[in-house]
Amino acid sequence: MKIGMFTDSYRPYTSGVVRSIETTSAKLIELGHEVFIFAPNYPNCEKEDGVFRFPSVPTPTYPDFAIALPFSFNLNANVKRLDLDVIHVHSPFSMGLLGSRCAKRYDIPLVFTYHTMYDQYVHYLPIAQGLSKKVVLKLSSKFCNRCDLVITPTEVVRQIVAPTIMTNVQAVPTGIEISEFANPERQWLRERYKIPMHKKILLHLGRLGKEKNIGFLFQAYEIIRETKPNTVLVIAGDGPDREAQEGQVSEMGLSEHVIFTGPMSREQVVNCYAGADLFVFASTTETQGLVLGEAKAAGLPSVAVKALGAAEMVKDGIDGFLTPLSLDKFTQRVLQLLDDDTLRQAMADRCLIEAEEISSTSMAKKLLGAYEGTIREKRCRYVG
Repeated sequence: MKIGMFTDSYRPYTSGVVRSIETTSAKLIELGHEVFIFAPNYPNCEKEDGVFRFPSVPTPTYPDFAIALPFSFNLNANVKRLDLDVIHVHSPFSMGLLGSRCAKRYDIPLVFTYHTMYDQYVHYLPIAQGLSKKVVLKLSSKFCNRCDLVITPTEVVRQIVAPTIMTNVQAVPTGIEISEFANPERQWLRERYKIPMHKKILLHLGRLGKEKNIGFLFQAYEIIRETKPNTVLVIAGDGPDREAQEGQVSEMGLSEHVIFTGPMSREQVVNCYAGADLFVFASTTETQGLVLGEAKAAGLPSVAVKALGAAEMVKDGIDGFLTPLSLDKFTQRVLQLLDDDTLRQAMADRCLIEAEEISSTSMAKKLLGAYEGTIREKRCRYVG
């Protein structure tokens, strides 16, 4: 099968969406299929086989994120030459709209993954955020109805999206590359940041944006330190809110105990998971919460706020804990696992078992089944 993926973000930019595309496309290729990526260009971007780059401009509120200019004199010729079986878009904007136009022009089945609750990200727009929220919701619903299939990363998001559109909706999570976590450097995190062995490490990993609710983690950690001073909070990753978050930590008097790593390579990310004692996560906007699945694959239990995708990625009381958006409840669960090494280890062991359920191979095969079913349905409609 030949698959064209159109996306508004791709490497070297890092995000959950980019990670999803990387993992999925690599596994599809491994299974014998061809994947072609249509994505924005970035400064000093390396040329890659099968990746078609489009000119882009940085966003005014976050210069590291580039908005593609969805125009190319060679696009039509490339799409015809590639003879795509399906077009899979990962955004309802810019490159997603371009992909949908190509699908319509060449009568190719169009699949869209609803990666993001877009109304929760309007704070990145410089003006009219209240109005923008309504417009974004309307545009995303309208876009879904252009598609032959809409994919959500979790069942809970499918239940939210499905009643608002007429298109077929299926839940297909992004898979985790389990083998990636087989032989990490477990002491790398402690050695890199000079963290003593007697201190337990709480880890948060992800893009540092307002929607990730990391301020909640700082408040929780302030409480946790009152009874567990021998702890460190590691904030791994980078993002538009990093400077403000560092300022908040400084104002709280926690700078000596909170480590901001900045951007990390994939190998370093894996080593972070492997070197921590507990993963903490407070975002309420995740459609899946891919980092929670990766933490599982590393054998790292999580304490997470129960919301949207996170509610499916953590099995409460089995491989971690889910809590309401309550400092009291959240800190209680973190302290419970810091106090009980036996329970934490039992959950760590269970994490490795549960991670197999969303392996990248299993999820890629499920996605292929969704593609094949959509192609058949479109052919039947055409014949009918």
